[in-house]
Amino acid sequence: MDNMKQREPPKVPSCVGMEVDKISNLPEHIIDNILSSLPLRDAVRTSILSSKWRFKWVTLPHLVFENQSVLISAQDQTIIKNKLVSVIDHVLLLHTGPIYRFKLSHRDLQGVSDVDRWILFLSRGFVKEFILEIWKGHRYKLPSSMYSFQKLIHLELFNCLLKPPYTFNGFKSLKSLDLQHITMDQGAFEDMVSNCPLLERLTLMNFDGFTHLKIHAPNLVFFDVGGVFEEVDFHDTINLAIVSIGLYSNTGSDRNMAFGCTGNLIKFFANLPRIQRLEVQNFFLKYLAAGGVPVKLPTPCIVLTFLSIRVNFNDMEEDLAALCLLRSCPNLQELELFVSSCILCTVATCPCFSLMECF
Repeated sequence: MDNMKQREPPKVPSCVGMEVDKISNLPEHIIDNILSSLPLRDAVRTSILSSKWRFKWVTLPHLVFENQSVLISAQDQTIIKNKLVSVIDHVLLLHTGPIYRFKLSHRDLQGVSDVDRWILFLSRGFVKEFILEIWKGHRYKLPSSMYSFQKLIHLELFNCLLKPPYTFNGFKSLKSLDLQHITMDQGAFEDMVSNCPLLERLTLMNFDGFTHLKIHAPNLVFFDVGGVFEEVDFHDTINLAIVSIGLYSNTGSDRNMAFGCTGNLIKFFANLPRIQRLEVQNFFLKYLAAGGVPVKLPTPCIVLTFLSIRVNFNDMEEDLAALCLLRSCPNLQELELFVSSCILCTVATCPCFSLMECF
């Protein structure tokens, strides 16, 4: 036993030259993608991982402040508001580099003056996507600095009042515009849309300020609207392919038109030669029937493959308008037909009912 050699401990491989923290040495754009996929609060928490991670979050190009990303444990509304303002101020103060996407949508956010300050700060940068949703209080009036975002590609506003300055010439790079629960003057709205030459997607819901909806957008491809409008006019919209329209009231749809004037149905489709999908909701079919309904449209909708309509079978004008649409879509592949509940009951109890007989 005395002659036995003492057992040597196992050799530990040398770590010299090896990367201990591989994540911290990833390319910057990959780290940005990792941080961008996290809620903002978790992205900020990565600053405690190591000295290398301490300030990585301050270069995030996408800033999202919403309920999931900014959790505030308090009951008093004043405390919640003050903490929310403090969090946003802190992030913007420490942030370095460009901000390309900014979203502010918190259930406890009200139209506070601090929003004016944040928008002014962002207007000096390169924001391409801006989303603002005011969930409480009166409609928030956008400051004049909002209209200087000339790099914008996507703009989304909820519960806001828009009064562009007379010097406003539109958003020249804007491709997508989503306005919901908005108050705006008709002239200002028409100028904004027509002065966005690259606009491709337009969503309008619950507008106040005017009832005559006039759209002039030569590059528009997608259009979705719901609200109380007496007239809907398209001008120079030959690229429109997807349209969804719902009127929440039939005000103006029964208005008598002058003898010899073109009916709404023909006027509506005159600027939609490339329509592929069409959804006609609520009272809009009644609007289309005003002014007379032809047996077929003068120019058939040859590329329209999807049609969704809501019709009242007790209204002869709506029935004729629906028939005209079906006869004018020779390549239709999908049809959604919605009828009122009373009509459904009648149909369900009639063993001889056939959809083909109606159309």
